Amino acid sequence: MQTTATRAPVLRLLAGVLGLGSVAFLLVEHAPGLSVSGRLTLGVFAVAIAGWTLTKIDDTYIGLAAAVALVAIGVVSRNELFATLGDDTIWLLVAAFVLAAGVTATGLPTRVATAMATRARSVRGLAHLTTAALLASAFVIPSTSGRAALALPVFLALADALADRPRVVRALAILFPTVILLSAIASLPGAGAHLITSRLLANTTGHEIGFAHWMLLGLPFALVSSHSATELVLFLFTTKADRRLGLSLHLPTSALSSAERRCAVLVLAVGIAWAAGAPATIVAVLAALVVTAPKFGTVTLNKALTGVPWPLLVFMASVTALGTGLSNSGAAKWLAERLLTGVSPDALLVVAVAVSTAAHLLVQSRSARSSVLVPLLIPAATAVGLNPAAVAFASTAAAGFCHTLPSSAKATAMFEGYRTADLVRLAVFLGPLTGLLVLAFATGVWPHLGLPLR
Repeated sequence: MQTTATRAPVLRLLAGVLGLGSVAFLLVEHAPGLSVSGRLTLGVFAVAIAGWTLTKIDDTYIGLAAAVALVAIGVVSRNELFATLGDDTIWLLVAAFVLAAGVTATGLPTRVATAMATRARSVRGLAHLTTAALLASAFVIPSTSGRAALALPVFLALADALADRPRVVRALAILFPTVILLSAIASLPGAGAHLITSRLLANTTGHEIGFAHWMLLGLPFALVSSHSATELVLFLFTTKADRRLGLSLHLPTSALSSAERRCAVLVLAVGIAWAAGAPATIVAVLAALVVTAPKFGTVTLNKALTGVPWPLLVFMASVTALGTGLSNSGAAKWLAERLLTGVSPDALLVVAVAVSTAAHLLVQSRSARSSVLVPLLIPAATAVGLNPAAVAFASTAAAGFCHTLPSSAKATAMFEGYRTADLVRLAVFLGPLTGLLVLAFATGVWPHLGLPLR
């Protein structure tokens, strides 16, 4: 039997959902110019936000319930809902996880990171080489938590080798998750939020950001933001003496196995094909078949498929349906027009980046944050004369900052050796830095790389 103490949090969460639901009901009841279907869609969207923000109910469950509700009221058809699961972005993510399973099974990513670390001759050099290795892993492992799990043995080996330098170990404990989260923007499948953004753009504007273009836009930002964060971590958590002291690491290594060599060639070939503009999904599926091929691959297909995050795929499909409903019903356009009366384009960009940077304090899931923000930002950008793709990409890049608390992202919770106060201290500086970098790239860099702001 539940006690009063154990029921209290549940009741508070239920009250929060009902409260926001009531606000949504009052809003849609007094929404001049919005159709009945639009009002109902806006209500479903508001309740979904309440579920993601105020409760601990699984994000996928909430997203799927919202999508089914839209089908029930006739805003989204059954075919539109079910077709989302057959989208090429879903197949891209499945194939990417299969490829990652095959590569990880060989131990190649850990070997590369270890080899780079042993080349360091100073703490600063170690930090930046580690950053480079973690950034490169964004193109191999399509998940920040997966990359964190892969990097954890490397961190533990470094922590053991540097046990006599506690400040350096603490800095590395913070550095690993920090770079993993910031560098994900380099790759389209680097985070589920990226695929959600790309899919929502395709469904609402007819133009998505493909793998090659995403890499062209995201890689420079990932390089600058990750290495800037590395310097910030070193400045905040080590002394000048720590950074200048010589370093000579001797971590266990061995010769490359034949499986590692095959995977290295395969990953290189995939990277070249993607960079050359070949269809990303087809390339990924072919690579998945190669890495699971009998007598040649490094893992069986069945085993690799068990590591695919199926709940994330269902969540992506349901969110795509939710975005379609907001667009079809006119609810997103109506809400954007009501909220943006008198707002200048520059102000919208600043607000979008600021809200996206801080949103992790309310919505812990990176995918859920994009699911809430991007469907609203696309019509909002259009209403003030901005390129919706540019605003959506800037929002997604800013949402990569989620470092304030260990609970803000799975990657931060997987590393030990630092205190919560250390993350808060870092966030005070890294949050504004990330936001300013996004604004600088959105206005001065990305327009020259094929993503104009206007």
